[in-house]
Amino acid sequence: MGQYYRVRERVQHLQNFDNKIIHYGYFFGFNQFGYHIEYVRNYNAVVNGQGYPNIELTKNLGFNVGLVGDLRINRYLNLRIEPGLYYSQRDLLYPHESGAWQRDFPDYTSENNSIREVKSTYIHIPLLVKFSAERINNWKPYIVGGMSTSFNLSSNQKNNDDNFNNVFRVTGQTFNYEVGFGIDFYLVYFKFSPSIRGVFSIQNELIPDNIANGRSPWTSNIVNLLSRGVVINLTFE
Repeated sequence: MGQYYRVRERVQHLQNFDNKIIHYGYFFGFNQFGYHIEYVRNYNAVVNGQGYPNIELTKNLGFNVGLVGDLRINRYLNLRIEPGLYYSQRDLLYPHESGAWQRDFPDYTSENNSIREVKSTYIHIPLLVKFSAERINNWKPYIVGGMSTSFNLSSNQKNNDDNFNNVFRVTGQTFNYEVGFGIDFYLVYFKFSPSIRGVFSIQNELIPDNIANGRSPWTSNIVNLLSRGVVINLTFE
């Protein structure tokens, strides 16, 4: 006599949710931004004590909050816009104790001159394409990618002071590309979507110091300063 097993059917939540042409939501989460630094060729090559060691970078945890607008294209594709406010901080640690620094910039060897805190308040506007897999019961994985622009309200771009007055300046607007992945969880009353995403700037953000002659110990050895960030969002739709 054969044995029969009864498979328990799971209740499908929000069965018609993905059929909406347009829907909205909100998110909050965390971020950690750093910089990819490209140096002047051979400027930072340390040979027999000459040259400058690379700038050290400390990444701090920030937070983000914003809104979501979603347009359904077909069963697997959605176009999304996710404007938000992002707060972050990066600390640049300059090698003021190196022999080259002490030789070339003897007036700027104090600890105060070796640290620059770069605080950023971004209005971040990404336009993303979401590629979803088949729904499995009450969850569905997806990948996401697209372009974004960020307006840095703390850039100091229009400030006439520079690092010689303890002011580190970057551009007020950047353009980025983003890639990431996440999972949609269909709950009883709403859809919950945790995701992780990388943000990569595609343009130089550094504004050099105002120097008529000579060099700046903070900016002269940098060719490109490019933001790199990891963003974790908890989205409710």
